[in-house]
Amino acid sequence: MTATQPAATPAKSQRLEQAVTGLVPPQVGEAVIRVVWPRLSGSRIPGLALVAQFCIQSIILAPVGWFILLPLFLKKILIRRRYVLTNRRLRIGRFRLKRSVREVALADIEDVLIPEGSYNSFYRTATLEIVAGGHVAMRLPGVPEPEGFKRAILGACKAWVPGRTKLPPPELLASAKTK
Repeated sequence: MTATQPAATPAKSQRLEQAVTGLVPPQVGEAVIRVVWPRLSGSRIPGLALVAQFCIQSIILAPVGWFILLPLFLKKILIRRRYVLTNRRLRIGRFRLKRSVREVALADIEDVLIPEGSYNSFYRTATLEIVAGGHVAMRLPGVPEPEGFKRAILGACKAWVPGRTKLPPPELLASAKTK
């Protein structure tokens, strides 16, 4: 008695499987490099997040702060925004929607900035500004680990956009300038 292999479904055979993230060239298909879910501090009601932060830091009012964060948390669950970096573009998507809310092609991205004063040490988040065409094309509020996501975006641009110079990491450039 021999076992037969079931036929692969069309949806599964079209999906790109990859051993290491981001090793699918953009000419072959779009592969996700990194997905980031914004934190509560990046909500549309930043004042509410700051009041909750103050209450939680006061220790006595911590339960009040948690209660204040409840609507923001429910909003986060229902809306489910996410920032998706692929080998072709950076996009803002919503839960289970195939289309993007906003997107910028990697070839258009010139720089990624973290504005002064946007880092929140309590929530450990910051706002990233994507510069394309000489102006801010997209703002990503509430990004956890903002420096790492910034480096991932710039690294994807250098790796997948033809004609971009392959510069060494910023640490090496800084140490070369001081010598």
